[in-house]
Amino acid sequence: MLFRPGALVAATMLFGLPASAEEIVRISGWGGSEVAIVNGLLTNVLAEKLAEEGIRVKYEPVDGDYSQFIINGLSAGTAPDLFYVDTFWARSVFSAGQAAPVTNDVSGFAANLLTAFTYDGKLYSIPKDFNTLAIHFNKDIFDDAGVGYPSDDDTWTTLQEKLVAVNKSLPEVDGLCVVPEYARFGAFALSTGWSPFDARGKTVLDKRFRRAFDFYTGLVKSGAAVMAADAGHSWTGGCLASERAAVAIEGAWILSALRDSAPNMNLGTVRMPKDPESSKRGNIVFSVGWTVNAASKVSKAAAKVAELLTTEEAQQWVLEQGLALPSRTSLNDNPWLRGGQPEQIASRVVLEGLSDDHVMPYFFGDVGGSWMQPINAALNSVILGEEDANTALPSAQSAFDRMLAK
Repeated sequence: MLFRPGALVAATMLFGLPASAEEIVRISGWGGSEVAIVNGLLTNVLAEKLAEEGIRVKYEPVDGDYSQFIINGLSAGTAPDLFYVDTFWARSVFSAGQAAPVTNDVSGFAANLLTAFTYDGKLYSIPKDFNTLAIHFNKDIFDDAGVGYPSDDDTWTTLQEKLVAVNKSLPEVDGLCVVPEYARFGAFALSTGWSPFDARGKTVLDKRFRRAFDFYTGLVKSGAAVMAADAGHSWTGGCLASERAAVAIEGAWILSALRDSAPNMNLGTVRMPKDPESSKRGNIVFSVGWTVNAASKVSKAAAKVAELLTTEEAQQWVLEQGLALPSRTSLNDNPWLRGGQPEQIASRVVLEGLSDDHVMPYFFGDVGGSWMQPINAALNSVILGEEDANTALPSAQSAFDRMLAK
C-alpha cells in the first residue's frame, strides 16, 4: 500500500497478554482497508505466540499522511516502537539514526527487497510484503461495450484502442482514470528502457522518457481516460470500484478495497502492456518494512514482534486476504497462488510483475520521495493543459539538475 490520507485512528487495539503484561509494544501502520488485515493477523494468527513471549501489542493505525506522522513522532519522541517505512522515504529515517539495525535472520527474504532497506551496509527494516502494478478490469463493462478484454499481449497502443472503444460504446464509462504520479506512469517509462538514474547518478529525461510521457499524458485527449480527480476519486481503484472506469492500474492492494466496495465485480487482471517499440514491459516494485524505533525502551520486544509479523505463517495469512505478496521467497510457489478465483489470479499476475523486463523499486536512494516531484508536476500540468511537454519537461529537467547537484 502507498498513500493514506487523514489523521490518527482514535481507537487503539491491544493484543497479547492481559493489562498486567510486562512489556507493551506500540506498533503503527496505514489506516484504511489494512486495519482489518492487521487486526486479523494479530488476533487470528499471532495472539498465542505474543502471549508466550510476554508481549502486549498496542496497535495504532494511522488514517492520514503516514510518513509525516512517523517523521514528526520520531522528532518529538512520541513515535511507536515498531512502524512501517516505505522504500521511497525510508532513507530519511535510516540516515538520521532513528531506526535500529535488524539483527535476526533474514536469509529467507527476497534479496532485492532487502537491498531497498539497507543503508550504509546495515539492514534497518524487515520487508513485510511487496506489490507490483497490473491491469485490473471489469469484465462486465467490456462485455457490455462489445470490446475484447485487456490481455497479456497488449501493447500501449492496443490497450489504448480498447479503452477508447469502451468509452465510445458506453459514454458514461471511461476506459481508465489516470493520476499524475510517477507511481503509475513510471511503469510505462521503464518499459522503454529508460532508467531514473544514469551511470553518473543523474536523471535524464531523454527521448525514451518523452515517448512514454507523451503516451501517458495523451490518454485523456484520446478519449481513453479521464483524470481521477475529475471523476471524483483520488486513485484509479476508486474509479474501477464505482464503475466509472473499466480499468485500474494498481497492485494487489486493490483486492481488499474491491471486496469491500464492489464485492460482485467480475474482475479480470493481466500484466502491464508492452512498449510497442521496445516490446518490453516495465514495472515498479513497492515494498514496506517493519522498523524498530532506535529510541524505543522495548526495542528487543519490538524486534520480536517484527519477526512474528513476517513469519511464513503470517505472510501466508496476509496473502490470502488479497493485500500484498509475501516477501519470503519460499511462498512464491504457494498452492493458493495457483487457484482460479479472481483474487488468486490477480495476486499471481502481480507476483509475475517481478519478472517483467525493466523492473525498478519504488526507491530513489538518498534523494527520497522528493525525486518524483518534478515528474509529477510535469504530468499534472500537461494533462490539465496548463503547459505542453516542450515546456514542462525542460522545466522538470532543470529541477532534477538542481536537485542532484546538491
